[in-house]
Amino acid sequence: MNKCKTCHGSGVMNGEEVININIPAGVAEGMQLNMSGKGNAGERGGYPGDLLIVIEEHEHPELKRDGNNLHYDLYINFADAALGLSLEVPTIDGKAKIKLDAGTQPGKVLRLKGKGLPQVNSHHKGDLLVNINVWTPQNLSSEEKKDFRTPPRQR
Repeated sequence: MNKCKTCHGSGVMNGEEVININIPAGVAEGMQLNMSGKGNAGERGGYPGDLLIVIEEHEHPELKRDGNNLHYDLYINFADAALGLSLEVPTIDGKAKIKLDAGTQPGKVLRLKGKGLPQVNSHHKGDLLVNINVWTPQNLSSEEKKDFRTPPRQR
């Protein structure tokens, strides 16, 4: 019996195939996706195996993942914490507007419901937790020091 000159009788040929993969929203580091029949060819004409895809995440420069929740560290200055302000914070969908009340204290956490990551194969979404950090200046000019020490009625 003559063997095939391409596969040398193994019934398998080497080759490559480009495939499209649908990755569901909300997958996390280490999760596996399975594509049936896209793995190595089976021996002697058997069924091909499965292709296992292991998910690796790249960190976002500003948002940190905690399950389906996201954390964002917001740094504001002392004056903004004392007087309050409105500003935008990043989300996975763009930007969201938030308002900080006058007298906001460092360590306060704002919860933006539904602005986190979706749960895999679900309509539920996590939250975005905005951690408030107040930056206090370390080097003040003599005039700035005077402004801090002078009671408001005397300014």
